Amino acid sequence: MFVSTLTYVVDLDRIEEALPDHVAWLDRQYADGATLLSGRQNPRVGGVILWRSGDRADIEARIAADPFVARSLATVAIVEFRPTKASPGLESLIE
Repeated sequence: MFVSTLTYVVDLDRIEEALPDHVAWLDRQYADGATLLSGRQNPRVGGVILWRSGDRADIEARIAADPFVARSLATVAIVEFRPTKASPGLESLIE
């Protein structure tokens, strides 16, 4: 499983301009079954995406196509982890 964090490197007005394209990209990731959760960081300095298990190269390619990343509006960090415990109802996330 992977977690990616986006960190904005431009003013929020440029993020807002690209937001519809980013949301459309996210919608495709959900439709493909690649993502589990996503949302803004608080304070609003970037975002976080929880990816289903997969191969890192696939995740990197998907993230490279994110308009925020492709347009150099944000940097990205990717962390791979193996869940070993989960709250009731989330056990299916344990690999």
